[in-house]
Amino acid sequence: MQITVKLFATFREGRFSVEGREYPEGTRIAVILSELNIPEQQIGMIMVNARHAEPDQELHDGDTLAIFPLVGGG
Repeated sequence: MQITVKLFATFREGRFSVEGREYPEGTRIAVILSELNIPEQQIGMIMVNARHAEPDQELHDGDTLAIFPLVGGG
């Protein structure tokens, strides 16, 4: 299945900003996070098709996965 993965802010460093990727049916978000070496504790928000999602959510063909880091500052 084809998934569009969008990375934001510091997650783009050494990776990419937007990329179409192929995954087997039933792939969960956690698998992609692991593949991209993004620790779950560094994630601020995950969205699939502009809706909040969790790492254990299963993806479907044509989904857009957006991964945002925690925001620091003050």
